[in-house]
Amino acid sequence: MTKLMQKVAIMEPANPVKSTGIIHGKSSGILNWNDIAYPSFYRTYRELLSNFWIPQEVNMGPDTKSIMELSDEELRAYKLTIGLLATLDTPQARLIHGVSEYVSDDSVHAIAAIIAQQEVVHNESYSYALSTLFSFEEQKEIFDDARRHPTIIARNERIMQAYDDFIQNPTEEKLVRVIVYSLILEGIFFYSGFAFFYNLARQQKMNATAQIISFINRDELVHGKFMSELLRAILGENPNLNDEALTEFIETEFQEAVESEIAWSNEVLDGIVGIDLDEMHTYIKYRANKMLKMLGIDPIYPDALENGMPWIKAFVDNFDETKTDFFEARNRSYEKVDADNEFDEL
Repeated sequence: MTKLMQKVAIMEPANPVKSTGIIHGKSSGILNWNDIAYPSFYRTYRELLSNFWIPQEVNMGPDTKSIMELSDEELRAYKLTIGLLATLDTPQARLIHGVSEYVSDDSVHAIAAIIAQQEVVHNESYSYALSTLFSFEEQKEIFDDARRHPTIIARNERIMQAYDDFIQNPTEEKLVRVIVYSLILEGIFFYSGFAFFYNLARQQKMNATAQIISFINRDELVHGKFMSELLRAILGENPNLNDEALTEFIETEFQEAVESEIAWSNEVLDGIVGIDLDEMHTYIKYRANKMLKMLGIDPIYPDALENGMPWIKAFVDNFDETKTDFFEARNRSYEKVDADNEFDEL
């Protein structure tokens, strides 16, 4: 039976500066990056900072012309995908804050604060993009459709229920499980949507939106990497939580997530020029295998060990590559804009 967790004190000066544990540890609440239990967390912190961006740096003006070139299927997918992404990023920021209240390592608190801030920026970016392209009533309709769409509700339900369950009754086991669900959200649930926007960009459509998506994607890669490191650290400190039942849970939930993402891609991306659904299915399974590997778990999809859509690599960094993306590699400049995009009218 796992322990019920208690919120950590904001400051306990009698405790050591270096936390004695990620959970159930003693910590002063004073962060010294030169004296932390997991030095790799500082590298993550620096990587998150280096990714800093705001949506107003991207001029959405060209997309106001490009959107006229979209087919009916592409326009429908654009709206649905933006709505879906908003349903994922908004609660993720709240969950990160909720989890950090029960973590006793101050370096994790600091990283969680940045991740939550980035999720807020991601969510703002969807509103920012839509403000240029659609009327206010159309924007509201896109967000309303997202919260009522049966497929979106069904695919998000398991994760959101687990998030709420942890917040209401936080235990060690539930903490581990919400981190697993965060990995699923960060590493699988975004990716058919990302691929859709990149597919438009490689046809020279909606490049500004795809630029924003590439920034979001870059952030999510780091978020997913950190969540896997955090989970491994918690399990290393608390081996009682690392049992066969957890491995079975992870594999089952990843399979469920892959099926949900495939169902979504079949519904939204069917008929989109440049998207082969079989390749998309392989790509989604490949993403699952990659996230499982980060947790030290063998692939569950032996037919998807390679990226089925390698052209995606041109649009966003991998973990160990230099900070450049498809748009920067093509010397594509962007402008700082604000009122020109009429975002402040919202």
